[in-house]
Amino acid sequence: MKKNINLLVGSVLLLLAGCSEFIEPSIENRNISILAPANKLETNSYQQTFWWDPMADALFYRLQIVAPKFDSVSKMVLDTLIKTEKFVYTMDPGKYEWRVRGENGSSASSYSTRSLEIFPSSLKEQSVQLTAPASALYFSKAEVRYEWLKLFGANVYRLQVDNNNFLDENNMTLNITTDNLGFLQTLSKEGTYQFRVRAENSTENSKWSNVRSFTYDATGPERVLLSTPINKQSVSRPVRLTWNKLADAERYEISVYQSDEQTPYSKSYPQIVTATEHVFDAGNAGETIAWRVRAFDKAGNAGAYSEIRTFILQ
Repeated sequence: MKKNINLLVGSVLLLLAGCSEFIEPSIENRNISILAPANKLETNSYQQTFWWDPMADALFYRLQIVAPKFDSVSKMVLDTLIKTEKFVYTMDPGKYEWRVRGENGSSASSYSTRSLEIFPSSLKEQSVQLTAPASALYFSKAEVRYEWLKLFGANVYRLQVDNNNFLDENNMTLNITTDNLGFLQTLSKEGTYQFRVRAENSTENSKWSNVRSFTYDATGPERVLLSTPINKQSVSRPVRLTWNKLADAERYEISVYQSDEQTPYSKSYPQIVTATEHVFDAGNAGETIAWRVRAFDKAGNAGAYSEIRTFILQ
């Protein structure tokens, strides 16, 4: 009897431990600790970094900014969900209140609220905030859209795009002004590019934005060469399928077929892997299996398929 009770207690403890992995902790009565900007900050910087301590069990954070106050809102400036504890945003001069809370799938913490006042300033003391594309992206299409946030006091925005780090401003890929907050460019050749934006009016220019880079790559990887097993080899399960590594390949697509070399062997195929091997462990003795591989690069370009090989299960 005592043994049965011990087994029952042990089972209950295991069940509770298992449940804790699936029960999401509530953050309802917690508060966010704000780091910046300081409460009641008065500044002439239009671009502000909103920053707080991370909250345990929060999956994301809701940041809201209004003018002038939450109890007398004349303008909702921002209402966004973000995954990190830092957010940069550019605003016009004015009085604001902002608040942030943690959220997860089942609960939300209390809001922490602060106020902020931004005064008008010289354009040359400000900088443009880029929003797209993110830095270090790869594109397989020639069309690239650049976007940025409005900067108070600007009449136009100067966009510069280059593939030589702006070393020669008289010989850049693109150097234009626009009164829009975005521009669509069609690139003429593959390569890595840099872009930046500044605001301009009739009397002064802002600082340049941060420089971002991206790569336009429309050429797929080379053809994959299969290694083992050799064609029509008799092998025993599990079968280790291997191929050569390509320098510009980020991932590989392996397809395994039935003996007709066209019908996928199962719903598991084709399958994406990052390694240069795949273990096949299915089928019956005497069955003929076919397979092939192709590579994809960081831009999503697909290379040519390898040859199709077969092997026979022992």
